[in-house]
Amino acid sequence: MELKAATVSLSALGHEGRLAIFRLLVQAGPPGVAAGEIARRLAMVPNTLSANLNILSHAGLIGARREGRSIIYTADYAAMSGLLGFLMEDCCGGAPEICAPLEGLIARATCCEAQ
Repeated sequence: MELKAATVSLSALGHEGRLAIFRLLVQAGPPGVAAGEIARRLAMVPNTLSANLNILSHAGLIGARREGRSIIYTADYAAMSGLLGFLMEDCCGGAPEICAPLEGLIARATCCEAQ
């Protein structure tokens, strides 16, 4: 990931509402969540939700597909991995023990368990 793309992604996530949307979509997994359900769960009015989804989409953090009359939104896990990788690149100045707690978090992540 390039610095410019990382800046756009972090800027998109640097808003309480957008971060809540992204976390909801990450938790939902590949099936995703319909726009109306996102609005309901997060108590967000449609125009605000639409603007936030647009920003996340332009940042490359989410995708959308149409299912009948609904638009289903999903987290882009490759983009999320790319952003995390960018942030961790060249980490720790030769002291890998600094990153050990992060490895523990990743190991405990329920999304990464074998199914």
